[in-house]
Amino acid sequence: MHDKAFPRAELDARLAAVRQRMARADLDALLISVPENIYYLTGLDHWGFFACHLLLLPREGTPALVARRMERITVENQLDGVDFHGHADTEEPADYVLRLLAEQRLQSARLGMEKRSLFLTPRIAEQIQAGAAAAQWRDCSGLIDELRLVKSPLEQAYTRRAAAAADAGTLAAIEALVDGASDYEVSAACHAAMIRAGSEYPGFGPFIRPTRRLGEEHTTWCGDVFRNGDAAFLEIGAAYRKYQAPMGRLVYLGSAPRGAEASAELAGRGMRAICDALKPGVTAGAVYQAWQDVADGAGLRDYRRHHCGYLVGIGFPPSWTGGSMVTSLQPGSERVLQAGMVFHVHSWFTNTEVADFFISNTVLLTGDGAQILTANTPQSLLLR
Repeated sequence: MHDKAFPRAELDARLAAVRQRMARADLDALLISVPENIYYLTGLDHWGFFACHLLLLPREGTPALVARRMERITVENQLDGVDFHGHADTEEPADYVLRLLAEQRLQSARLGMEKRSLFLTPRIAEQIQAGAAAAQWRDCSGLIDELRLVKSPLEQAYTRRAAAAADAGTLAAIEALVDGASDYEVSAACHAAMIRAGSEYPGFGPFIRPTRRLGEEHTTWCGDVFRNGDAAFLEIGAAYRKYQAPMGRLVYLGSAPRGAEASAELAGRGMRAICDALKPGVTAGAVYQAWQDVADGAGLRDYRRHHCGYLVGIGFPPSWTGGSMVTSLQPGSERVLQAGMVFHVHSWFTNTEVADFFISNTVLLTGDGAQILTANTPQSLLLR
């Protein structure tokens, strides 16, 4: 029997909260296509999300899931209180949704659709809207995502387990970084330690690359060999019950360049400034400004980042941010922060007048302030 991630009471509370939002928005039903949101409301946990899944949630009544017919056993093992409608690969999922709308007399209803989804194709969305042209369609992207930003005690516990595994993977990667080691070997050591520590598959695989490829934001191991004098970029995320915990470190091999120790100290001050500013009730923009003040105070007044972190939580590949959008600690953001939010926080100084260095951590915002969950890996200058 599949070990369900969430007790029935927690799922029921989430469904009730979504339906309250639907009532305020005057929606009769919601068509949900974001995998993280389907998981949040049902607990469906598999890799089948590469193909479009559509959860029809009426304001009253039983939710219905439309997905490939071959997923029936997985759905029956994992889900309670959800009707399953499986289509053959030669059939259109839109036809099943339209049939459900007809059965529930929703063809002319006020309907919300999550259009900001990686897996709802324009073809399927257009077929559904054309087939229910009498309905009043609205884009309701973000309606459920907003609820997911604040984590329950159970979700926080899952995040802590993921963070412990991320620390284990990072420490193993650092240990494997020696003169002559390939990035394949470093990645293998990282994966093995992370999984043994309890990680499931993360939203992103580890980003492991030499600093000559530092600016390639989303590339990873590909056969490079590390040599003394190189620096290794490590950005590693682990996951438990789909809750993501990313972290990052820069490691110098053999020797560090002049000024690296001062850069490490600067990055540490930036991290402390972010964590000191992270409090319930403050804005995301104010947190970014606390980090920027550290950069300005070090004489880097022209150095800007697009953010100093972002919210994380449930995440399916291809991202640990929980979908295609990034909710950031960015300049000028008026988003008010709440206890229970979890962040991937960055203090990043690269391509500046000082030596390259960066650190990042998974940070939980509690009622008393910020708590770093990936604190087992040193945040000072790392030299192998």
